[in-house]
Amino acid sequence: MKTHFAHAYEKGIDSLPRKTSIVASLVRDRYVADAVVILENTPRRAAKPVLKAIQSANANLLNNSGVSIDPKTIRIARIFVTSGTRMRRYVPASRGRALPYEKISSNIFVEVAGEEKAKKADKPAEKVEKAAAKESKKTEKEKK
Repeated sequence: MKTHFAHAYEKGIDSLPRKTSIVASLVRDRYVADAVVILENTPRRAAKPVLKAIQSANANLLNNSGVSIDPKTIRIARIFVTSGTRMRRYVPASRGRALPYEKISSNIFVEVAGEEKAKKADKPAEKVEKAAAKESKKTEKEKK
C-alpha cells in the first residue's frame, strides 16, 4: 500500500500564533477522526480554525488524490502555526496622543497522510470461472 499526502493552508486567522500553536499541539501526530473529537471539545477560540484546516486537508486527500483512500488510516503528518500579517492600529490616549498596537494574525499549515484502500483479491474459484468464460468467448468467435 502506498501513502498519499495532501495539505491545507489556512491564512489570516484572527488569533495570536502562540495561542493557536497550543491548540495545534493537542492534535499533532493523531488520526483525523480523533483530532476532530478533541477539537470539538476544546474550549479555546483557536480550536475552530484548526479544525477547519484539518477538515480541509482531509477533504483534499479524499477528493484530489486520484485513488481510493481508507478514511480510517488518515493521520496528521505535520501541523504548524506561523505568524501572519500584522495590522498596525492606534488607540487614543490622553493629551491628544495615539498609542500604537499591532493586530497579529496566524497561518495554519496542515498535512495529512493516508493509505490506499486494499483491493479485494479474487477468490481462486472466481479466477477459474473468469478464465473459462474468456476461453468460451474466444472459441465462439473462432467458430464464426
